[in-house]
Amino acid sequence: MQSYEEFLDLSVEFPQEGFEVIDDELYFHDLNLMEMIETYGTPLRFTYLPLITKKIQKAKLLFQQAINNNNYRGSYMYCYCTKSSHFKHIVEEALKNDIHLETSSAFDLPMIDALEKKGSVTKDITVICNGFKTYQYKQYIVDMFHDGFKNIIPVLDNKEEFNMYDDELDLPINLGIRIAAEEQPDSQFYTSRLGIRIEDIIDFWHSKIEDNPNFEVKLLHFFINSGISDTPYYWNELEKYVTLYCKFKKINPALSILDIGGGMPFKDSLVFDFDYEYMVNEIVKRIKEICSVNDVEEPDIITEFGKYTVAEASGILYKVLGRKQQNDREKWLMLDGSFITNLPDVWALNQKYILVPINNWDSEYERVNLGGITCDGQDYYNQEAHMNSVFMPKTRKVQYLGFFHTGAYQEVLSGYGGIHHCLLPSPKHVLIRRNRDETFNFEVFGEEQNSKQVLKILGY
Repeated sequence: MQSYEEFLDLSVEFPQEGFEVIDDELYFHDLNLMEMIETYGTPLRFTYLPLITKKIQKAKLLFQQAINNNNYRGSYMYCYCTKSSHFKHIVEEALKNDIHLETSSAFDLPMIDALEKKGSVTKDITVICNGFKTYQYKQYIVDMFHDGFKNIIPVLDNKEEFNMYDDELDLPINLGIRIAAEEQPDSQFYTSRLGIRIEDIIDFWHSKIEDNPNFEVKLLHFFINSGISDTPYYWNELEKYVTLYCKFKKINPALSILDIGGGMPFKDSLVFDFDYEYMVNEIVKRIKEICSVNDVEEPDIITEFGKYTVAEASGILYKVLGRKQQNDREKWLMLDGSFITNLPDVWALNQKYILVPINNWDSEYERVNLGGITCDGQDYYNQEAHMNSVFMPKTRKVQYLGFFHTGAYQEVLSGYGGIHHCLLPSPKHVLIRRNRDETFNFEVFGEEQNSKQVLKILGY
């Protein structure tokens, strides 16, 4: 009978970048995961910060290569989408790479102000302010602009949003406009709820902004909900919005930036196959071609990558607490955590992640279902959630397993430090950095939640 390691190698070609097995134990980017488990226990959430820098530098290099290859006359700016993970250690790691930020709600701006006071950013940073804005969000934008953040760019999500800036700002400021993109063909809706209708944008500019000396529309923004993908839908939408950019640029020379949003995919399985170099080159090439047809100079390009930036830096490790054979076909491994509370996208979106055992790789393998520890019928991970069958080592030994590339959205969606389903505690969270001598530096960012903390939140 094949070992689990032999089985995985035949199935997906293993080892792969970032994953290798040494002496029957899994290593993640040279990290000995069993040693981490022995030190910190499970369930354990970890973030390996150097991967954030690696991902950013890869994207910046690919866009620069595409600009050079296509003799593209515009520049490229990498903005980090803060909502994918707002944590200070994440944002500060990203900011080491000469990038800028994109925000989605009011409290992002005091966060950026705090980073500036600490010296992590300067007031020259470009801040793209997206989203449907509350009064407080708009007031923060106004206050930060008056405080010297001159490169803050509010992206108008609706026509009424402009009124407050017109009332409150008496210095020249650049604006963006978000296009209300068409949804995917299988969506319940035809048009995104976010942004201004494509047919209204130029009329709105003529009536409200064109003759106002304090405002220039510098940026046009769109987001295609499928994410960046080599599909007719994506290319058709891209052409539509670049064509609008060209039409708008001819009457509004101040327009110079095209923000193509986020949506760059991350590696969510061991069979992930995405040609980043081809896609980036094709995007740059097509934008140039459309501009050439319309006799318009190419725009500077901004992206707002969130999941791409942070997802692959994190993982969560579990221990198998028990094994249950519930009928002839269904074997369950019961874990010391919950998918609903630790990895909510598994439960809400059928998101799949890389799943591999930490130890016992030389054992035989078997098909299993993974059960979370809450009493909810949806707290599981199996073929339906994983898109293919879940296999684990067949053993009676203590078994540990890990979900990898979980760094985007999961902590915030699960309510970090708050109350969770069945009062399960937030797991311990460890940050890992690399020292100059290539050794690892470990920091406990958050201890596992205790009962006193939970009872206090509940009012006991």
